[in-house]
Amino acid sequence: MARFRDINILPSGETAWFGGGVYDGQATEYLWEQGYVATTGACNCVGMLGPGLGGGHGPLEGVYGMISDNFRQLNVVLANGTAITVNDTSHADLLWGMKGAGHNFGIATSFELNIYPRGPDLWHYHNYIWRGDKLDAVFTAFNNFHNNGSTPVNMTVNFGGFQFNTTVSTTNPTIWWTFAYRGTAQEAERLLAPFNAIGSVHEDSGDVPYPGVSIAQGNGENQFICQDNEVRITSTAGLQVYNLTAEHQIYEGFKQRIASNPTLAAGAGILHEGYSTEAVDNKNPDDSAYPFRADHHLMLVQIIIPPGNAGIERAAWEWAQEVTDQWNGGQPGRPVNTYVNYANGYEPVEQIYGHEPWRLERLRALKKVYDPENRFRFYNPIVRGNAAMTARYR
Repeated sequence: MARFRDINILPSGETAWFGGGVYDGQATEYLWEQGYVATTGACNCVGMLGPGLGGGHGPLEGVYGMISDNFRQLNVVLANGTAITVNDTSHADLLWGMKGAGHNFGIATSFELNIYPRGPDLWHYHNYIWRGDKLDAVFTAFNNFHNNGSTPVNMTVNFGGFQFNTTVSTTNPTIWWTFAYRGTAQEAERLLAPFNAIGSVHEDSGDVPYPGVSIAQGNGENQFICQDNEVRITSTAGLQVYNLTAEHQIYEGFKQRIASNPTLAAGAGILHEGYSTEAVDNKNPDDSAYPFRADHHLMLVQIIIPPGNAGIERAAWEWAQEVTDQWNGGQPGRPVNTYVNYANGYEPVEQIYGHEPWRLERLRALKKVYDPENRFRFYNPIVRGNAAMTARYR
């Protein structure tokens, strides 16, 4: 896909065509220079289309919806070599499936996506590092701030969590967090007052054009998160609110790993993602294959480990599952949901594609039409079989 990186803005200025290999940083920079923005992910080195086929969360979802919500049409090559265009009038049944489960049906080579006027010239960011004794204050502030899906729409994205930062402590994890606001520092800092009141060990903030936000938040192409050729162990959960008991359990588990296995702890990040979700929530959930619009927080355990060490790999998988179980245990009565783009492949199909029987029936019916031999089964497949591969390494 690396050769499919053209971006062509249509004369209307309402949509653009993107090659299948366009990545977030490229799209954000180019569109901004032309006076536009689009729904992308938050990490510059990640492609737009791969996450979009699984839903596609990102900084502008509270304003405009997820990536998949903004698909107008896609050019897709099916397993039998047939090239089709998928939109509201051509293979409209498949358009539903491409918005949340698209990697199951074919290879999308290009797509037309809504674009929008770029908005404020500057965005505000604010980054914090707290010690672990601030855990209750931090997560209480977050639950009040997000109010179970009522995040101020221009406080577009915040994420952070637990990591081993030896410049702060050699025995305890730290709590780090980053916020991005679509607007002025004055507006942003008024909303961030509860977090400013929690004593931190480090803060930095500033105002940058939108393409600079990802770099300010540590998601630039040349930053740590974008390193490739790494062995990554992952696990995930979808939440509505943060459970303080669960967060304490997770923090203590990290502290124990620092003491018992510092090599394992050094590569670990326990990530909490929070978005403004107004435009996501306003979409009819039945209109796309993406099943979990009521999940307001995306959780991700990501542990980078040395290659070829079976003992550390086993310990990493055990830890990742432990954390996920603690997150899910903190929301009794809710189903266990797994964002497909963060799934590791061990989860049941229902946890990835939806617990309502009609969703799975509709997806399987589409498979029979567009991929009857189940050729596209290599990443969290809807239809599993002996040949299906399980994703373990990222």
